[in-house]
Parts: sequence; structure tokens; C-alpha cells
Amino acid sequence: QVQLVESGGDLVQPGGSLRLSCAVSGSIFRISDMGWYRQAPGKERELVAAITSGGSTNYGDSVKGRFTISRDNAKNTVYLQMNSLKPEDTAVYYCKLRNFALSYYNDYWGQGTQVTVSS
Repeated sequence: QVQLVESGGDLVQPGGSLRLSCAVSGSIFRISDMGWYRQAPGKERELVAAITSGGSTNYGDSVKGRFTISRDNAKNTVYLQMNSLKPEDTAVYYCKLRNFALSYYNDYWGQGTQVTVSS
């Protein structure tokens, strides 16, 4: 059974930084693509950043240059370093694992962690 547990969400002032972590149980982490998504009240869930099993990354336009996604396969953990935070970054942040199997894939989600950017 695959489980994802996010941590690191907090209340931070504008311009501050946070690092989110997502710990994954199970043996498929190193062969899976990982992503961070967020959902603000009244808005749809959106992609923040993603990293493939091979280490390729991509980012949502609103966070490019401010956020960095990384992974540690030895620790089964993916990170999201968030710098220069803005009030509009306030949301629940979710971690997602996508595992491919032949012609289909499975997605697994964590429970989310709240990030609030406010003075």
C-alpha cells in the first residue's frame, strides 16, 4: 500500500520561505513521478511543480524562479522549497505520486498541508 504524508506547512510572512516534505511509504518511489499541487479556497487544484523519476522538473508559471522541487530516493521523500512567498501562495499543498504500469498509471495523493502567507 502506498501512503504519502506531507509536512512543513505553516503560517509565514510575505517574502519568507518554507520547505515542504512528502514522505512516501512503499517500494515504488524511485520509479515514480512526483508532483506538488495546491488548492486555494474556491479555486481548482493546480500543478505547482513536478519531478520525474529521472529528475526532470517542471513548474507552474506562477512559481517559476521562486520554488524548487527535489527528491531524495534514499529517503523516499520529495521536497518543495518555497522562497519569496506571496499571499497568493496561500493554499493547501498536496503531494502526488504517479506510478506507471504498462499502458496505464496509478495516482496516489497525500492528505495535504496548509500554507498560509500573511502578515
